[in-house]
Amino acid sequence: MTIEALLSDGVAVMQGSSASPRADAQLLLAVALRRDRTWIAAHSESEPSAEQAEAFARLCARRHEGAPIAYILGSAGFYGREFTVNENVLVPRPETEHLVEEAIGFVRGPMRVLDVGVGSGAVACTIAAETAASVDGTDVSTGAIEVANCNARRLGVAERCRFYAGDLIEPVRSRRYGVVIANLPYIPTGDLPQPPDPVSFEPREALDGGPDGLALYRKLIPQLPGIVDEGALILLEAAPPTIAELAALANAALPNFTVSIVEDYANLPRYIRATRTHSSGTASPRSGV
Repeated sequence: MTIEALLSDGVAVMQGSSASPRADAQLLLAVALRRDRTWIAAHSESEPSAEQAEAFARLCARRHEGAPIAYILGSAGFYGREFTVNENVLVPRPETEHLVEEAIGFVRGPMRVLDVGVGSGAVACTIAAETAASVDGTDVSTGAIEVANCNARRLGVAERCRFYAGDLIEPVRSRRYGVVIANLPYIPTGDLPQPPDPVSFEPREALDGGPDGLALYRKLIPQLPGIVDEGALILLEAAPPTIAELAALANAALPNFTVSIVEDYANLPRYIRATRTHSSGTASPRSGV
């Protein structure tokens, strides 16, 4: 069987279970053959070994079952970089890049930044890589902390990133920060995806936000005034249907802050911004109250 025929078989297996079956098949074939996609395109008539064909079939079967392509590949792209991911962490979402972009634009010099619910470290490591900030991150999952440390080392920012296992701000309660960013579990329990949805393969503790998706934010937000500097920036991501309630929680718990809702590039409410003062001269995403 030629590479092109093998690729066609892979596309057929994933048809209906993937939004991009050919692209997924190309990625998985590259893993099985240990070649890049350019090589595959140039050698479509070559014949892979039986072992390579079997490896490709196993990868396609996992994807057909719903496993996220990032878990199968072991990496995911975020803000122009590749991050190690596995079943201990969420796959980084493009929507979260909006928060990172705003944080990067806000940071000045060696500011201290806190990422609550650090997961793979994609947010924390990106901010460290793009600025001179020192970034702390917390997560209840020790498996996630291991992945975050791995990514910090890979990106060469380990000296300015410190990750701690623990609940929300508990491990860093005595410190103060110029930026706090959080992308906590925000899917209502009743809405958690089921297989074969790829999201259902991600860790439940990183998805389940309680009955209305805001259980952890109700716990976190009242704690924030005690750890932020004057003029600090707070960025909290949630699902679009929950953003208005999240903003209401922030307004109630942060009376000295200006709270606004920020939309993503699809004009969907994506996160809230809370500030004590307005910074000038920096661009920010489209927003509304």
